[in-house]
Amino acid sequence: MHAPVLQATTGLPCGAASRGRLREGRNALPGDLAIWFFIFAELLVFGVLFVAYAVARRSQVELFNSEQALLDRRSGLINTLVLITSSYAVACAGVAIRAHRLRDCAGWLLGAWALGAVFLACKCLEFSHDAGMGMSLSRNLFDMFYLALTFFHFLHVVMAMVILSVLLRNLRLGRYSASAHTGIETGSAYWHMVDLVWIILFVLVYVLH
Repeated sequence: MHAPVLQATTGLPCGAASRGRLREGRNALPGDLAIWFFIFAELLVFGVLFVAYAVARRSQVELFNSEQALLDRRSGLINTLVLITSSYAVACAGVAIRAHRLRDCAGWLLGAWALGAVFLACKCLEFSHDAGMGMSLSRNLFDMFYLALTFFHFLHVVMAMVILSVLLRNLRLGRYSASAHTGIETGSAYWHMVDLVWIILFVLVYVLH
């Protein structure tokens, strides 16, 4: 399923009709239309998992409350701020490419990639801390949901960083400009989706009691 996403960010020339459609319709979704089907599918999967978590929590409130108290909320908050900042960087990259400021665009994308790496590093430390407390998929229902949700999201951040790497490579090869940057908009849309999912996950798993 992920192959089409990478294909969507290769920066291959778009058809004249696609470019015209993006220019004509101010309300048109940014990026390649295919990425939005993919994003909606991903959001549906996460949505089902979030609903399942909420239902499970209602059945074992005391267990979930006690296990949530063991989570490192400070690390979760830091990761939330990191991803929000990275989304800002990706948005600035979009502004830069539309103004044909290629170097600025590359800098913002690289900054977003670096922040993604910070997120992964923090999450790895948190996973290590969780393992030290004995958390595992088989220990209890909360641990199963917490580890499954956060690791699934972790993989999406990795995927988003791969996409940013492709965008940076294509930018260096001169495949994007102020008039042809669908690939950057496509990759940005995916990055923002990953950020949105984490914010919901953080509130649902780390904050709500």
